[in-house]
Amino acid sequence: MSRCDYRYFGDVMSFDSMYRTNAYNRSLVIFIEVNHHMKTVIFRFGLLVNKMVDTYRWISQKFLKAMHGKSLITVVTDGDKAMSKAIRLVLPSTVQHLCCWHLERNVQMNVCDIGFTQAFTHCMLTYMTEAEFESHWLNVIERFG
Repeated sequence: MSRCDYRYFGDVMSFDSMYRTNAYNRSLVIFIEVNHHMKTVIFRFGLLVNKMVDTYRWISQKFLKAMHGKSLITVVTDGDKAMSKAIRLVLPSTVQHLCCWHLERNVQMNVCDIGFTQAFTHCMLTYMTEAEFESHWLNVIERFG
C-alpha cells in the first residue's frame, strides 16, 4: 500500500527524525506525506543507530529502492545537517525545504519576542505575492529591528 500511495502522493514528503524511543534511545525516522483527504500517509520508517551522514544515506537509499527508484520533487526536513547532506547525495535533484514548525520554534528560542514570532509566522504562512511579502517583511524589520 505504501508503494501505491507513494506513486500518487510521493512528490513532496517530510523526512523527520525528531521522534525518540524511550527504551533504546534511538531516533525514529519517518517518511510521511499528506494525501488528498488531508490524511497522513506513512511511506516508511526506521530506527537509526545514530544521526550520521552515512546512516541517513543508507536509509534514504533503502527508501528509494523500496519505492522502485522514484525520486522526490521536494522534501521537507527538520534542518539536520547530516540528513541534508545525505539527501543531496542520494536525491541530488530533490529540493529541500525547512519545516515551518522548526523555523517558528527556532525563532521562539533565539529571538524570544512573541510579537516578532507572530509577525514572522504570518510572513511565512500567509499566501502573498513576492511584492506583498517584501513589503510585509520590510515592515517586520522596521518594527522589530
